[in-house]
Amino acid sequence: MGFLQLLVVAVLASEHRVAGAAEVFGNSSEGLIEFSVGKFRYFELNRPFPEEAILHDISSNVTFLIFQIHSQYQNTTVSFSPTLLSNSSETGTASGLVFILRPEQSTCTWYLGTSGIQPVQNMAILLSYSERDPVPGGCNLEFDLDIDPNIYLEYNFFETTIKFAPANLGYARGVDPPPCDAGTDQDSRWRLQYDVYQYFLPENDLTEEMLLKHLQRMVSVPQVKASALKVVTLTANDKTSVSFSSLPGQGVIYNVIVWDPFLNTSAAYIPAHTYACSFEAGEGSCASLGRVSSKVFFTLFALLGFFICFFGHRFWKTELFFIGFIIMGFFFYILITRLTPIKYDDFIILAVWGMLAVSGITLQIRRERGRPFFPPHPYKLWKQERERRVTNILDPSYHIPPLRERLYGRLTQIKGLFQKEQPAGERTPLLL
Repeated sequence: MGFLQLLVVAVLASEHRVAGAAEVFGNSSEGLIEFSVGKFRYFELNRPFPEEAILHDISSNVTFLIFQIHSQYQNTTVSFSPTLLSNSSETGTASGLVFILRPEQSTCTWYLGTSGIQPVQNMAILLSYSERDPVPGGCNLEFDLDIDPNIYLEYNFFETTIKFAPANLGYARGVDPPPCDAGTDQDSRWRLQYDVYQYFLPENDLTEEMLLKHLQRMVSVPQVKASALKVVTLTANDKTSVSFSSLPGQGVIYNVIVWDPFLNTSAAYIPAHTYACSFEAGEGSCASLGRVSSKVFFTLFALLGFFICFFGHRFWKTELFFIGFIIMGFFFYILITRLTPIKYDDFIILAVWGMLAVSGITLQIRRERGRPFFPPHPYKLWKQERERRVTNILDPSYHIPPLRERLYGRLTQIKGLFQKEQPAGERTPLLL
């Protein structure tokens, strides 16, 4: 390494002052990945070659930065220093760090790498925030990083759970952060609120390009609010954990927006994604796992509705049962999928299903006009018939013997069938 390169590294190391960060020992012979605030960067990481990243010309009104790096399913590591320490690095498919800037700091460096065998395609971005913005993960007490803006995601076949660290109030450069548990009044971090957002990727598309493209809509506060569905709002008194129904094979992105209602400022955590399945070969993998999509579901229900409306009107009692079954099944599906967004073709299917339902109801109303909505109960019919027979002596059925006598007479007739027939002719004894 030449003298000039050593001088550059020494300058960068002297500028690198962040909370929890170790002194930087750069190796710029591999080159630097240069970033700009708010601009996405695509690049590839290889296991033997960790990369050094750098940001120049940081504005003086920026008090902290959030760096995040995303890959589809292979883990990558972001670290404050070349030496990986638990409290100064983060590893995963969606990882990031918070850089708390010191006064006059205008340059920031960090390190990127992967422990995987295969090269990893990544997308990364830096976002800047001011002293009025809340600090995501600024009051972390559960995870390893001192300030942890990451969302931790766990899933099984039935349930997906996300967890995140509480945020802290913003503060200026060179100022100590507000205490996290000194009080619960409106001047503390307890006034902060957390909006949890959910974003569904296009169905039946598990490509890396599609994921990284849509992740760009879940990074900054304005994009998240415009693109995703807000599913719940948590206060500082709530547990920072939310559970969802898993949708194996369906890509979903989650993010959390922390909001300071007193200053009306917000900041975004680092989004996390899942397909509720594994990209590794084997049981439960995403190449082999099939999921009945909403298109298939609504198509089958539309066909069933067509059959009921046009062929089931002759058996209208059964038709009512099936209509109830369809309606309950429709809402059960929505409940299971947690309000999965309905796309354009789904609206077409729903419109067809609605027209079939209206036509079936119209046909049934015309056919059943003038008839009671439901026929009388069979027990009531029998009771009315019995009372009519008791009071009407002119009714031939009034003279019918009681049931006991009729049964005895029937048994006598049956018994007579098994008796020997007497011979015809004279039966008196002969006189001698």
